[in-house]
Order: sequence, then structure tokens, then C-alpha cells
Amino acid sequence: MEFWKKNPLATGSLVFLCVMAAACVIGPGLLPASHADPGPLTYAPPSWSHPFGTDLNGRDVLHRVLSGGRISLLVGLSGAAVSLCIGTVWGLVAGYFGGRTDAWMMRTVDVLYSVPRLIFILVAINAFNASLQSWASREGIEWLVLSSRIGILIVTLGLIEWLTMARIVRGQILTLKERSFVMAARALGQSHGGILFRHLLPNIAGVVLVYLTLTVPAVIIDESFLSFLGLGVQAPQSSWGSLLADGASALNPVRSFWWLLVFPALAMASTLLALNFLGKALQDRIGG
Repeated sequence: MEFWKKNPLATGSLVFLCVMAAACVIGPGLLPASHADPGPLTYAPPSWSHPFGTDLNGRDVLHRVLSGGRISLLVGLSGAAVSLCIGTVWGLVAGYFGGRTDAWMMRTVDVLYSVPRLIFILVAINAFNASLQSWASREGIEWLVLSSRIGILIVTLGLIEWLTMARIVRGQILTLKERSFVMAARALGQSHGGILFRHLLPNIAGVVLVYLTLTVPAVIIDESFLSFLGLGVQAPQSSWGSLLADGASALNPVRSFWWLLVFPALAMASTLLALNFLGKALQDRIGG
């Protein structure tokens, strides 16, 4: 509690993130059901009935921003979780065993760093999306047919972002494994798995948590960039990136439908800022 009292910016960021997450999860269900469907009011500016205005098809932009935030946050949190699991285990093993194992594992990380992100994601989507949808259709799994691309994005973005996590964890383990409590565990006959997950992992939990808060916005930005280019989430689903693409296409010299771009941009930018402020505060806390 003392930490949160001394860091009002971190406290405000955490509160904002909780409110934003709650709004994205339950907000669309609290709005009128008609706001999710096309309507006669096309390109209506913000008003009491439509606080964020409407789009080309007459859909409520507030509803679309909250629904898009649900997908963006889902991809960000899930992709970061994949990155967390792979990177933590990889760094633990490489740092603990050292020697040839460490050299081989970290050279693998170096090679993977050289793989272009965009090409890797495009190859994964083209290779697995059609077959996954076909399998889901045969099995009658309708939600997977609609969400197959989102699942592929979560996995591929997680496979991209774990590399830095592995290096950070490895660096921490290289220092900790020479400490007296690790030597004592070895002398008592503790197994390698026990030392890794009962002694070393809890001691780097703070560092891992800090980097996790910085990985989530990185995954959200990657997903938004792909969706902005039309390579990520596909209609009828939407994310903040696809909403930004729709808003950018609605800007023209004759008339500017600014609300289509401003409100998704504000939602995404404020969420990313809050995540970065929270991560920086936690980093300062652990570093101090």
C-alpha cells in the first residue's frame, strides 16, 4: 500500500486500466443492442444518443471502440502470456545450465531476432488460417471459425516477443545461481527442476512482472499495426487497429469525419500510456 500511496501516477494508471478493461468487457452489453447493427444514421457526429458518433454503416462508434478494445486487450494479454511462458523457461534453462546449452540456446535467440516479424506472421496466417477454419467448420466449432485469425495472431505475436524476455531472465539467473541459497539447495540434493522453479523463479518474479507490463503494449501495437494494414483482425470483428484504418480512410479534403479516428486513437493511446506508466513505476520500485 505504501508504494501506491507514494506513486499516484502508477495508482491512477492501474485504476484507469481496470476501468478500461471493465468497460471493454461489459460495456457493449450495456449499450442498446441496435448500436451494434447498421442503421440509417451514417456518419452522424457525436451526440447524446451516439456519444462517439456513427460510421459509414450507421453503427455506433462507442460500441465499436469498446468491442475493438476487447479484442485488442485479449490479444495483448494473451500474446504477452505466451511470451512470458516461453521466454521465462528459455532464460531459466539457458542461464542455469550455462556452457554449451547456454551458447546454443542464446545463438538460437540471435537467429530468431533476424527473422522479419511481418513475414513470419504473414506466413503463419497463410499457412494455418484456412486449414484451421476448415477443421473448425467440420467439427461445428463456430466461434473458432470466426476467431481463427485472432488465435494465430496471439500465438505468433507471443512467439515474437519472448526473445527479449529470455535474455532478461537469463541475465538474472546468471547472477542468482552463484548465490548461497542455490549452493545450499544443491548440497541438500535438490533437483534441477526444484532449484529452477522453487528457488530461482520466485526471486526473478518482480523483474518478469515488470517486463510483462511492457510486453502487453508492445503486442497491442503490433496487432494494431497489422490490423491497420488489413493483415490482422478481419470484419465483422474489429480491433483498435482496424478502427484506426477505417477512420483514416474516412478523412478527405472535402469533409473530415474526425470522430472515426479520434476516439479509437484516444482509447488506444491512453491504454498504452497507462501500461507504460505502470511498468515504469514498477521498474523503479524493483530497481530501488
